[in-house]
Amino acid sequence: MGNSFKLDPWGSSALAEEDYTRLIKEFGIEEIDDATRLKMNDNRFIRRKIMFGHRDLQYVFKAIELGQPWAVMSGIKPSGPFHLGTLTTALEIVEFQKMGAKAYYCIADVESWEDNGIPWEEAEDDAIDNLADILALGLDPKNAYIWRQSEEPIVKDVVYRVSRLVTQNMLNAIYGEKTFGLYLSALIQVGDIILPQIQDVPQPTIVPVGIDQDPHIRLTRDLTRRYYKNFFLPGATYHFLLAGIDGSEKMSKRNPNSMFNFNESTESIERKIKGALTGGRKNKEEQQKLGGDPKICMIYKILMYHFEEDDEKLASDYAMCITGKLLCGEHKRDCVQKVLKFIELHQKRKEKLIDKAKELLNID
Repeated sequence: MGNSFKLDPWGSSALAEEDYTRLIKEFGIEEIDDATRLKMNDNRFIRRKIMFGHRDLQYVFKAIELGQPWAVMSGIKPSGPFHLGTLTTALEIVEFQKMGAKAYYCIADVESWEDNGIPWEEAEDDAIDNLADILALGLDPKNAYIWRQSEEPIVKDVVYRVSRLVTQNMLNAIYGEKTFGLYLSALIQVGDIILPQIQDVPQPTIVPVGIDQDPHIRLTRDLTRRYYKNFFLPGATYHFLLAGIDGSEKMSKRNPNSMFNFNESTESIERKIKGALTGGRKNKEEQQKLGGDPKICMIYKILMYHFEEDDEKLASDYAMCITGKLLCGEHKRDCVQKVLKFIELHQKRKEKLIDKAKELLNID
């Protein structure tokens, strides 16, 4: 990764392990230490080291200790069905809400227009569908504030207030050369991220993201520091990005075999899992002799991230893989069974929440 490398929140830049190490140092991200893991051991993403870094998580712990308010903020771009790549952030929001945060959830329809050319009206069906998904995953709407960027005056007002502090050179340095519309959507996301403190009270706010979204966090922290001087600087947690299940560098809607969405048929999902990249050898004999490599196996990874609840089973699978006792076909069958069971239950829960999603978004 050369000096000219920039994280692209709208692109498909893949990251190697050494890139994460460099970015942590370069951008001042704090690594999650053992003391933090102990405090959040109930959180699967912390316990399994899927979250690797944070900004200002200590202020959340202090708020919890003192019984003071704190928030978790995130959102989704309504450009298609909920899919495997969006599941991590959604579940992190639910985990933080269970810890005591009020959840602030944004439907990023302005960004969807600027990045994907989807008009706000056409994004409504996906917005309803996406919101029903996260409700089905456990988001409690009674302790949440949910908005569409195109309908929320607070986030638009923030753009005007902070834009006098922003220069073209500043945006180029953070994002590289982009269309002005994407720069504008980045400033609207500044409003999204600080909305909890504008609407409510100054409070620690954590934003769960993949490291590719860190440019938005850095921009927001800088503008908050300079304009909203009585606010907490928005914090963040960072998780490792899942590669495409087919072995491609990144999950992408442009590559349907790299991921599956939650509206797909069970036959399609099963086919994609069976075609996933594994860490297996050329044949059964070589696998039993040399063992596999679970570190590159997408079957192991999607189970670790989402579909295997039992830590001991996960550790056993890892050990059996590297010693050649677990074969890829058997592992894929187990994965298919767990994923399809999850999807079946999820779709049943979601179907009952479509009307609630419409109500929350004020869409007839």
